[in-house]
Amino acid sequence: MHHHAYLWTGSRERLDQEGNRRPPHPDPPPLPAGADDKDGHRLNQRYREAAAEFRSSDLPPMETALWLMKPPALIRATWDGPREAAEWLGERLAEYAPRFMSGADRDSRRLGVLVTSTADRLGRGGDVSHGFYLERPSFLSLALVSCSPNRTAPELSCPLR
Repeated sequence: MHHHAYLWTGSRERLDQEGNRRPPHPDPPPLPAGADDKDGHRLNQRYREAAAEFRSSDLPPMETALWLMKPPALIRATWDGPREAAEWLGERLAEYAPRFMSGADRDSRRLGVLVTSTADRLGRGGDVSHGFYLERPSFLSLALVSCSPNRTAPELSCPLR
């Protein structure tokens, strides 16, 4: 088993576009009834757009394991061991903490607990995802995803293999 790291920062408005953060339903909508079925054509077009947007977008998915469906270029780093992955998380938390909107989120003891619990969770094959509001207002998403196989989505293949 190994672990992939993902990081995203962006506007809250973009993050709130939940439809683009969910994979398309496995069953596409029915084909339009005919050339004049404008609603059917619109629905099918939106389905194709959503399918393409989810897979190619850098937006964090609604479920952590679904990062594995995203392009491999979005992977920030990969480790075999959970401690190294947790250390990466700790480094990112230290890097971004001065910009956290909430003072409680900047507390170093709390951040230390997040890093320790991350190593434990990854060591048991789980995924870890944390999000923080930043100044301006922006959002930071950090995720560590266990791979080969992923415990919550074993059907997903590793993006690097």
